[in-house]
Order: sequence, then structure tokens, then C-alpha cells
Amino acid sequence: MPDVSIRLLINIFSALGALFALWKGGAAERAAAIIVVVNVLVGESSHWLAPNSDDVIRMANDGLSALALLMVTVRYGAPWMGGVMLFYAAQFAMHSYYMVTERKTGDYLNALINNINFTGIIWCLIIGTVVAWRRRFVAARAAA
Repeated sequence: MPDVSIRLLINIFSALGALFALWKGGAAERAAAIIVVVNVLVGESSHWLAPNSDDVIRMANDGLSALALLMVTVRYGAPWMGGVMLFYAAQFAMHSYYMVTERKTGDYLNALINNINFTGIIWCLIIGTVVAWRRRFVAARAAA
């Protein structure tokens, strides 16, 4: 069952990235971290609670997450959020492709795109957190 271990690793990476953003990030990073945590929780619960509707729930979950992150992007103007929005655009395009072609999800291509996209989103969050943390550190040092 390599799928379970990859899913587990990505979820652990997501949780650690979100915790790092909540710990050291600014307002934009913390808001994005909360959205990512909710996205993971809804995605995992749909996998276990509604396996027949998992595809539709995941697409709606990703769409709502992208909309919430777009609001964070507009509100705070964080440059790293542009990367997140591009990854979510690719994610939504993948969901749309699978729905329009009525292709069964869960194949290698779907897993590969999904894993790359979500890992890229978490990396953007981590990089944005490091940049915000560094900016605050430099400002505090200059003030002292």
C-alpha cells in the first residue's frame, strides 16, 4: 500500500508546514495555514465518511480553499500567494478534466498531479513564512 504512506507523508508535511506558519508567520501566513488545515481535514474526512462522493467533495473543497486563499491574497498582497493560486488553478483544472472526461480518479496521473500541487502549496506557505519571519527579524534589529 504505497498510496497510504505517501498520503501520510504529505499530510504530515502539510501539518508541519501549517504549524510553522502559525508559529512564525505573519497574518497572511496564519490565515493561509488555517485554510490549509481545514482543507486537509475536509479532504481526509470525505475520504473516510463519503467515499462515493469523494471526487465531488474534493473538487468543492479545493475550490472553496482557493477562493478563501484568493481573499487572503487580495487582503494582504503577499507575493508568495501568487504561487499558491497557480497551484490551485492547476488543481482545479485537474479536477475539471477528470469530471469532463468521466475518467476514474485515483490513477497514477491524478495522484501525481495532486501530490505535486499540494506539496507545492505547502512549500509556498513555508517560503512565505520564512520571508515574513525574516522581514520581522530585520525590522526588529533595525529598530534596536
